Amino acid sequence: MKATILYLLFVGLPFLGVLGVLREGAALHPVPVSRSAAVDADRSVSPGQTPGAAPAAETALVILLQIGAILLISRLVGRAFRLVGQPQVVGEMAAGILLGPSLLGWIAPRLSAHLFPAASMGFLNTLCQIGLVLFMFLVGLELDPRLLKGRGHIAVVTSHVSIIAPFLLGTALALPLYARLAPAGVAFSSFALFLGAAMSITAFPVLARILAERRLQQSAVGAITIACAAVDDVSAWCILAVVVALARAEAGTIPLVRTLAGSVLFIAAMLTLGRRALGKIGAAFRRRGAMTHDLFAMVLLVALASAGVTQWLGIHALFGAFLAGAVMPKDRDFVRALLSRVEDVVVVLFLPLFFAFTGLRTRVALLADGWMWAACASIVLVAIAGKLGGSALAARSCSLPWREAATVGILMNTRGLMELVILNIGLEIGVVSPALFAMMVLMALTTTFMTTPLLDRVYPETFRERARQMTAVPSPDA
Repeated sequence: MKATILYLLFVGLPFLGVLGVLREGAALHPVPVSRSAAVDADRSVSPGQTPGAAPAAETALVILLQIGAILLISRLVGRAFRLVGQPQVVGEMAAGILLGPSLLGWIAPRLSAHLFPAASMGFLNTLCQIGLVLFMFLVGLELDPRLLKGRGHIAVVTSHVSIIAPFLLGTALALPLYARLAPAGVAFSSFALFLGAAMSITAFPVLARILAERRLQQSAVGAITIACAAVDDVSAWCILAVVVALARAEAGTIPLVRTLAGSVLFIAAMLTLGRRALGKIGAAFRRRGAMTHDLFAMVLLVALASAGVTQWLGIHALFGAFLAGAVMPKDRDFVRALLSRVEDVVVVLFLPLFFAFTGLRTRVALLADGWMWAACASIVLVAIAGKLGGSALAARSCSLPWREAATVGILMNTRGLMELVILNIGLEIGVVSPALFAMMVLMALTTTFMTTPLLDRVYPETFRERARQMTAVPSPDA
C-alpha cells in the first residue's frame, strides 16, 4: 500500500503537471518560418564549408584523414581526462566538440574546411549511424532483467520518478523557450515533449563504467543504481519512441496509426516469437561452445533487420537495435562472446566518430547574447534539479539513507553518450534547432563531467571501501 501511495504521489501528480503544461502551451502560436537565421542555420556544416561533390578517390582520402585525426585527438583528450579522474568517454565527448566549429572551426577555419568538407559529411554520418546501431544493440544486450531481482519496488519508483520529474520540468521550461528556440513550424507539443524526454535520459553505459572503475557494482548503492538505470533506459526510450512518432506524424511524413499500431505489434512479436527464436541461437552457442562466424552473422542480421523495421515504422532505427539487444539470450557466456566481438570496434572507432560528428553540429557561437546563455543555464539547472533531485528524493522515500540516496541521484544524473544520441535524433527529425542543440550538448557535458567529482565528495573512498566489504543487500521491499 505504501509503495502504491508513493508511486501515485511522485509519478502520478507530475504526470498531471505535464498534461497541464501541454494544455497551456497549446495556446502558443507556432513559430513563423521567417525567423532568425541564427536559429535556423544549417545543422551539420562548419563555418567555411561549402556544399559540393568531390571525386570518389578524393572523398575516400578525406574520410581516412578524418578518421585518423578523430581517433588521435579522442585518445589524447580522453587520456588527459582520465588523469583528472574522468572516464575516457567524457574526454572523447569533449574531443568531438573541440573538433567542431566551436573551437577548430573558430581558430583555424581553413583547416576545418579542408578536414571536414561538406561533401564528406554524408559519408561520416553513414559511418556514425552504423556505429550507433551496433552501440544501441550492445546497450540492449547488457540489460538483464535479473538486475531487478529483490529490488523491483525501489528500482521502479526511483527510475520512474527520475524520468517524470525532469520530464515535467523540461516541458514546463519549453513554455518560455518555445518562441525563440523551436525550429520553424514545429508544434509546441512536439517541442515540449522532446525537451522533456531529452531531460529524462540516463547514460547506462557511462554509469556502469563509473561503477566499475569505483568497484561498486556489487555494493547496495551500485546494484540499486544499475537496476534503476536499466528500468530508466527502457522507459525513457519507449517515451522517446512515442515522441518521435508524434513529431513525424505532425510533419506529415509517416501516418501515426501505422507507426503506433505497427510498433506495438512488432514489439509484441519480438518479445514472444522473437525471443523464442533467438533462444535457439543461444542453444546453438552452448552446443558449439563458441561464437562461430555463422552465429555471429545471424545475430547481426537480427539486429539490422530489427533496426530496419523500426526505421520503416517511423520511430528510428536505433530503437530496433536496442530492442534486438534486449531480447537476446542473457546467458553470461553468450553475452560475453558477443561483447568481445563488437564492443572494441564500437568503443574505439565508431563512438569517437559519432562524438566528432556531433561536435560538427554543435555551434556554441549561436549562443550570442545574454538571453541565450541564461536559457542554457536554465536548461542545465532544470536537468540537474529534475534528475539528481528527483532520483535522490525517490530513493530516500524508499528508505535508503540520505548519503546513499544522494549517491543514486548523482549517478542517475549522468547523461553522457545517450543524451547525444537523443539530441541527434531530435535534430534529424527537426524538433530541435541548432541553438537549442548546442545548449543541450553543453548540458550533457556538464551533467556527465560533474558526476565523478560529486560522487567522490558525497560517497568518498572510505564509504566505498566499506560498501565493497559488504555484499549487495536487497531492497526494503525484498
